Amino acid sequence: MSLKGVELQIAIPKTFDAGKIAEQLQQQSSVNQSNAQAASARQLEKNRETVTKANNAAEANLHDSEQEHEEKERKKREKKEQEMKEIKHPFKGNFVDFSG
Repeated sequence: MSLKGVELQIAIPKTFDAGKIAEQLQQQSSVNQSNAQAASARQLEKNRETVTKANNAAEANLHDSEQEHEEKERKKREKKEQEMKEIKHPFKGNFVDFSG
């Protein structure tokens, strides 16, 4: 198959255009892959932060519930101590008069 001069004038530029298009497609796939990798890295970092925040919130709730429990226990002790003070009155309940 022989090509004439006129045909070469058309064929050679089209070959360059096809080469450019092929190169752009290769670069585009590379760019798409790097963008996907960057998005994946951002999502991974976001997930790590979310878990950390959730753990911090859980620890705060646990800490709050421990404080509430300690507060209730302290109030119970104070109430028992108050009842014990009321029971040990110096005049009441020490002498029983059976004469009647």
